[in-house]
Amino acid sequence: MTVSLEQLRRCHFAVDLGAARTRVYVKGAGLVVDQPSVAAVNIRTGALIAVGDFAERMTGRTPSYIRVVRPVSGGTVVDIEMAQRMLRHLLGDKVRRTLRRKTRLRAAACTPHDAGPLAQRATIETLVGLGARRVELVDTLIAAAVGCGLPVEQPQGMMIVVCGAAATQVAVLSLGSIVTAERINVGGEAVDHAIVQLLRHEHELVLPSQSVRPLQLALSGSGLNAQGPATTEIHGRDVATGLARSVRVDTATVREAIHTPLTAVLDGIGKVLRVCPPDLVADLADVGMMMVGGSALIPGFDEMLRRATGMPVHIAERPDVCAVQGIGAMLEGRIEPMTLDPLAA
Repeated sequence: MTVSLEQLRRCHFAVDLGAARTRVYVKGAGLVVDQPSVAAVNIRTGALIAVGDFAERMTGRTPSYIRVVRPVSGGTVVDIEMAQRMLRHLLGDKVRRTLRRKTRLRAAACTPHDAGPLAQRATIETLVGLGARRVELVDTLIAAAVGCGLPVEQPQGMMIVVCGAAATQVAVLSLGSIVTAERINVGGEAVDHAIVQLLRHEHELVLPSQSVRPLQLALSGSGLNAQGPATTEIHGRDVATGLARSVRVDTATVREAIHTPLTAVLDGIGKVLRVCPPDLVADLADVGMMMVGGSALIPGFDEMLRRATGMPVHIAERPDVCAVQGIGAMLEGRIEPMTLDPLAA
């Protein structure tokens, strides 16, 4: 299935349903929603209690009758009804009233490169439930490349690495299409899990879910490849006693734990390069690769890729919103007609 730029320009809003965050772009208004893809539900009554940031803060802190759910996993909608309810609350009454005034409401949505027919159908049904009469699907890799300013219409090889929460997608683009691509089931969640397991096994400490990101930020001054002793204090629950306890963690050990799951991304990049035409690989030696997605900001990730591949590595100015900004640019008509395949096979 291929959708043209002309079809996208007829769309009124676009949605990027990610495992970590949901973003909505409304034509003429810009980015109106950028919230975590989380909802809190009262399982006794079925009532929706909270969505977005407030629901995420409730994780691990709710009584038994309140359940915090994530209706999107790996860029795929796994609970259509809950995803629709979450989107309705995130959009708010004002935006929904504005969209309802549109005749034959059209929507666009980002979808992973390897999404199957069932995953695509789940995304379409989610937006149809919001009132969309027609839904156009755009490959996340193409949308992110447009959003970070890559000249995708040029006859030149360029590599993009979309670092998501549940997976990382690597692709080589040329002439507006995907030449070759690979999906690696390693993302920011795998890095978080590695940190949690390290603290549990080496320090017998159960880390609160909200504390993983601050621990990653503690590494940002040095990155994955830094040398020298450094420690940071972490608060959690003792595995044996259940009491609150603080430990000082060697950041070098944390860097090593983070490095392990990220090596799978290097393997994926190697697979892409091995099947890529030589002329495009030669282009990549000059222009390098562009990293987008929220997990692109993992401390030292870019330096690790730079050392392993020998290619220049760049991080987009706002890597977390590149995909939705790219699809928004297509809606607004800021992309000139070309051989662009928003959903290239």
